[in-house]
Amino acid sequence: MTARSRLSRRSLLALSAAAGVSAALPLRAQQPQSERHGLSAFGDLKYPPDFPHFDYVNPNAPKGGVFSQVGSSGQFNQNLETFNTLNIYSQRNDGALGMELTFAPLMVRALDEPDAMYGLAARSVAVSEDGLTYRFRIRPEARFHDGTKLTAQDSAWTITTLKTTGHNLLRIILKDVESAEAEGDNIVVVRFVKGRGRETPLIVAGLPVLARKSFEAKNFDEATLTPPLGSGPYRVGRLEPGRFIEYSRVENWWGEKLNVSRGQHNFGAVRYEFYRDRDVGFQGFTARNYLFREEFTSRIWATSYDFPAARDGRVKKEILPDQTPSGAQGWFINTRREKFSDKRVREALALTVDFPWMNKNLMYGSYDRTYSYFQNTEMAAQGKPSPQELELLEPFRGKVDDAVFGEAYMPPEADGSGSDRNLLRRAGLLLREAGCEIKDGKRMTPKGEPITIEFLINTTSFEPHHSAIISNLRRLGIEANMRVVDPAQFQLRLQTFDFDITVQRFSTSSTPGESLRSFFSSEASKMQGSRNLSGISDPAIDALVEKIVGANSREALTLACRVLDRVLRTNHYWIPQWNKGTHWIAYWDVFARPKEKPRYGRAIPETWWRARAD
Repeated sequence: MTARSRLSRRSLLALSAAAGVSAALPLRAQQPQSERHGLSAFGDLKYPPDFPHFDYVNPNAPKGGVFSQVGSSGQFNQNLETFNTLNIYSQRNDGALGMELTFAPLMVRALDEPDAMYGLAARSVAVSEDGLTYRFRIRPEARFHDGTKLTAQDSAWTITTLKTTGHNLLRIILKDVESAEAEGDNIVVVRFVKGRGRETPLIVAGLPVLARKSFEAKNFDEATLTPPLGSGPYRVGRLEPGRFIEYSRVENWWGEKLNVSRGQHNFGAVRYEFYRDRDVGFQGFTARNYLFREEFTSRIWATSYDFPAARDGRVKKEILPDQTPSGAQGWFINTRREKFSDKRVREALALTVDFPWMNKNLMYGSYDRTYSYFQNTEMAAQGKPSPQELELLEPFRGKVDDAVFGEAYMPPEADGSGSDRNLLRRAGLLLREAGCEIKDGKRMTPKGEPITIEFLINTTSFEPHHSAIISNLRRLGIEANMRVVDPAQFQLRLQTFDFDITVQRFSTSSTPGESLRSFFSSEASKMQGSRNLSGISDPAIDALVEKIVGANSREALTLACRVLDRVLRTNHYWIPQWNKGTHWIAYWDVFARPKEKPRYGRAIPETWWRARAD
């Protein structure tokens, strides 16, 4: 998946879905059931309570050595090209990649299951029969790095603080948390609102446990380069803002021998390097300034790995399968701006993209065309609605476009010439239907103002793709240009929705739920920092998101996602780009790894280890 702050590698919010008990269960006694060692969306767990370690790790992996990389994903305020704060849970500033390594969450993901989580800082959890109260039992051995005990009070304070003053994404996805409080030092009780979403309990379980004393004497959202007190397998080491940050492995970490940790966190140091230019970053890899790289640029992958170390085998180049949802990568159109309010205009813009030409001439035939917000999953809509989909759609008849009840929208196939006349003719007709006529060679809005478009990007790597689109837009009488800005300004403009069109890639988990509110809800469209870049504000879409949030089976979830996908695609909120089902990785030949990669994650560097010094 692409990462949030670099074109072609956008992250999404890496939070898992699910709760062990469905919100649709009838209300009964509030007494907790017996404690369980794990949670999942629909109650299914692969691993028994006494499992020795995850199947995809080497439990005897040696410890030590350095793993260094440029980051490929981020969350909340993290920026791939720079950083000026170590608080990654604030709305403000640019957070450092890797800070999550320094905190222990209550539970951690199993990467060979769709959404299951097992206890780390929490030894177990008890769930009330109505699914509204979760009691997490803190491990007595859990400690912060200064040796003080990690307590239920710290966990309760963290949940409350992130819900009320954390990053806006956290405020959205934690809205179904009613309260969090400590029962003594060892039990944190989290209560959820009636009708809470299926995903919320696991989002809570995956939150870091922050030390109250590191934050209580200061404003939570202020920038700081003073490391907060952590409890995870690593602590902050050397750093230089905007250039690198290094994390040192905590010797005799309290969680090292737990089954959820065995065979992981093997490196003595994990280091992130920051480059503001992608080509310069690649040169840094060839010079061995860092040791691991996931490649996201087809041009570099196809033509540039011929340097001496790659030719003689000191650098390895591999393709790993990526079986996770491909997500939604594309040009997101900001409908908050009046010139994009008519969906016919947005559809016309999409017709200027000749994907076959781009794929052949710019991307070495490496990609497939994206068409769905749930690309490469069973949740993507296909063909005409099934009877079950029609049943779910029927209450929205007259509230959504009639086209939703027909074939799922697919981007038309261009002829590969770079400027498909038939598609441009269709685009011109759509613009005229929307009242956008040509005057003195310029395409005008219905109010008589020239239509101009600025594409906001933060790397020159996408200039050829944009140039091709801009050329076709000019044929339609639309003046367009690219605006390349530095990483900090790019992130700020995204957070404040200060753009016409921008490139991003967002992905959901294999069991999406509440996190979809940040992408598509009316509330998120008004909340700075949300993932709703297109400004989607539609009661029908809000209702469908809630259908997904409240789904009480995987079948119901899949059905609701397909219907939402139909409605979104019909409204042309974005211009879909491309995807591939593999990871392109390159690394200096000093590492070893388990034989099998888990299905639902890359597991790098978590499960790798240093095999040699040179």
